[in-house]
Amino acid sequence: MLYHAYEMQRAWLNSASAWASISAEMLSNPGNPLGYLGLGPSASSALEVFAHASAPYGKPAFGIEHVTVDGREYAVTESTVVNKPFGDLKRFIRDGLPKDAPRLLIVAPMSGHYATLLRGTVERMIDSCEVYITDWADAKTVPLHEGTFDLDDYIDYLIEFQEHIGADAHMMAVCQPSVPAFAATAIMNRENHPCSPKTLTMMGGPIDTREAPTTVNNLAMERPIAWFRQTVIATVPFRHRGSGRRVYPGFLQLASFMSMNLGSHMMSHYELFKHLNNGSDADAQDSAQATKDFYDEYRSVCDMTAEFYLQTVEEVFQKHSIPKGNFVHRGKVVDLHEIKRTAILAIEGERDDISGLGQTKAALKLTDKLPDSKKRYYMAEGAGHYGIFNGSKWRDKVAPVVEEFIAEHG
Repeated sequence: MLYHAYEMQRAWLNSASAWASISAEMLSNPGNPLGYLGLGPSASSALEVFAHASAPYGKPAFGIEHVTVDGREYAVTESTVVNKPFGDLKRFIRDGLPKDAPRLLIVAPMSGHYATLLRGTVERMIDSCEVYITDWADAKTVPLHEGTFDLDDYIDYLIEFQEHIGADAHMMAVCQPSVPAFAATAIMNRENHPCSPKTLTMMGGPIDTREAPTTVNNLAMERPIAWFRQTVIATVPFRHRGSGRRVYPGFLQLASFMSMNLGSHMMSHYELFKHLNNGSDADAQDSAQATKDFYDEYRSVCDMTAEFYLQTVEEVFQKHSIPKGNFVHRGKVVDLHEIKRTAILAIEGERDDISGLGQTKAALKLTDKLPDSKKRYYMAEGAGHYGIFNGSKWRDKVAPVVEEFIAEHG
């Protein structure tokens, strides 16, 4: 019923958004005299804000066609090199990249947003690396006959992707996938796998959520797993290819994130209204477009399989299986002491309100058989959760640390 109620609301909002968009265009048309009088400009701006806020959003494109390196522009080629039911492996490479450039697998979160949320991460690392990224599927688009997808499958996918990329490659996990990437690295080290990553960079990952717990962590601890199973899991309606699949809907994830910082989101839309209302100011229009671009990405959400979501909540946030040494993959305990070859870089944001300070750094303590020379910790001063992998702090402060670490241990 939850998903059906959302679909009904979505259908109504789609119509309302279209009506508001048409009305805003009519009021702002230079040939319409009402657009210059009284409340005309303000009404047009308000309608445009509403139209944008209520518009439907599908899967965005990466759209990285060129990058500029040392003042010179290079074309970028994007391709899908592995295609699997629950996620593809994409490859990005720019013209002019040295043949011996490091190969880097970026593991995108499966947490309600598409991999394009890491567009800025990919774009920056293309400067120096041949970049691969996990492009996870929206669970509501995967037919039931494709089976289930849980944490074990996620880890298997990472190992298979790493095998495709080949030996001497590197891995970077952003936020939630730090846990399965950490586990996959331990498994590959244990088996002396030739494609074990040379380095593993974990950024804002919930390795040990007992360290500086955040609102997200507390929410997961307040309720038993049965509550999550009964309350937030829904069945995909018939109109989707994955109809009948049990999922954690993306719209619930978006609602929870929006509610965490509701005041900030309301102010952002108020500022958008003011910028749109100041149509003659080029800077105001640029700011308005930047806000629109951010929310275009932020509101593009996808569903997770119920089994993956519930297992993550239970193992990562409730049982703390990784730091306690109880995490199991395919019936075998994942022993982090087996990590002896892969160098590890832990990165945290000083103001991260999703993965608190110390949660990612804990990985360095858990790998006690790894030489200290192969470990490094970096805290991005003034950076929030998204700031460690997107924006100016990522480009100018964090990315150079990653590049230096890859070069040192490559």
